[in-house]
Parts: sequence; C-alpha cells; structure tokens
Amino acid sequence: MSVLAVRSLCKTFDGFRAVNDVSFAVARGEFLAMIGPNGAGKSTCFNMINGQLAPDSGAILFEGQEISGLEARAVWRLGVGRTFQIAATFASMTVIENVQMALISHAGEIYWPWRPARSLHRERALCLLEQVGMHEAADRPCRELAYGDVKRVEFAIALASEPRLLLMDEPTAGMGPGERNELIALVKKLVVERGISVLFTEHSMDVVFAFADRIIVLARGQLIADGTAADIRDNERVRDVYFGSGKTFAGAAP
Repeated sequence: MSVLAVRSLCKTFDGFRAVNDVSFAVARGEFLAMIGPNGAGKSTCFNMINGQLAPDSGAILFEGQEISGLEARAVWRLGVGRTFQIAATFASMTVIENVQMALISHAGEIYWPWRPARSLHRERALCLLEQVGMHEAADRPCRELAYGDVKRVEFAIALASEPRLLLMDEPTAGMGPGERNELIALVKKLVVERGISVLFTEHSMDVVFAFADRIIVLARGQLIADGTAADIRDNERVRDVYFGSGKTFAGAAP
C-alpha cells in the first residue's frame, strides 16, 4: 500500500484552475521530488495534502484513510509532518525550547500548567538536535542562528512528531550549493533510517537529481511527467514546459 495516494485532485481559485486532475502516489520510504515552474500548483497540492486547503474534488488517502478536507492539525496528528519554504521557528526561544515545544505538543501536554515546560522532554530534544548537528547550539536563541542552522532546527521539530510522511516545501531555499546538498544528504539519511516517506518541492535541480528516488513534474496545474531522473532529463515536454525551448536540465542554473 502507498503511504500517500492522491487521486484526481482539483482546486480552483476565482475561476483559475490551480490544480487540475492531479494523481500520484508516494511509496513507503520513498524520497519523491515534485518540481515545476512557478505557478505550477506545487504549493497548492501541498496545502491540500496537509489540510490547509480543502480540495474542490478528488481524494487524498494517507495509509488508506481519506484525509481530504481534514484540518491541518488532524492531518498532523495522523502522522503527516511538514516543513516550510520560510523556516518556521520561535525566534525568541532557544533551539532546544523549540524542539521541546514540538515534543510537548505531540505528547498532548500543552495544558499541564503545574509542570514547567523546560523540564519536559529535554533529553529527547537533545537527541534530536544531535542528529541534525545542532546539539552544541541547544541553548542559543533561534534568532542568533544562521539561516541554514534554522532549517536544521525546523527539521528536528518535524522529526519530533514522529511522522510517517514528511512534506518539505523548498527545504534548501535561500541556501548556497554546498550547504543545501549537505542538508538534503542529512535529511535523506535520517528519513531512510526511520522509514519515513518524503514528498518535497525544490527549485534546485542539483538537489533533485542527486537525491530524489523519483520525480514528478507539474505545469499549469497538471501532472506532465513521472519517472526517474533519467526519464525526466530526457523528457522533451518537461524541457519545453519547465525550462523553455532550447534549455535542458543539465544546463539549467541551480
């Protein structure tokens, strides 16, 4: 059984069909890239999968359960995590407090006023931070971190909820080539160890072709290609739609 199955998904905004009859699946443990030019419908698909938007029609099945139209928190509770293009952390809180809050929320301990939050799940939070290379920065405020380190903290926060499917929206946005490849290598290592399925969007083709197990391509709200890196690289329709006439994946700027 696929971890995620998207079937004939559609979404329209003011007469504009942002997602048009999109269907695909994510296998257990798969690292699947969703790519496409700006306005292709990638973020809209993500927002429907994790409950931020309700689809107009179609089905979204997570481990065989219909989740279309559920609220984002309910989808998260079922085991679907997410990171965002603009990293979302509490800047005034320390690194470890950010991870502790994720662990507290996942454990349903938000309304425990008689226990100080800083005492809860500290060892588990330190373990997660060590895995993402942020252990030594545990007691620093997030506002002091470089952007790439904030992305690592956000990844630790996502892992805190023990997701079985992780949606990653532009995980390397704003990062340099070396930094983004290092981050994605870390992400793939940890999700493979945990058996987590990943669906990620990414504009950096070096990241996509180096790390994705499979690639799907959207253009103008429609799925136009699905295959391996070699399949996508050689697909004339993808080259024409994604890069424009005369350009190839190999020659595109990251």
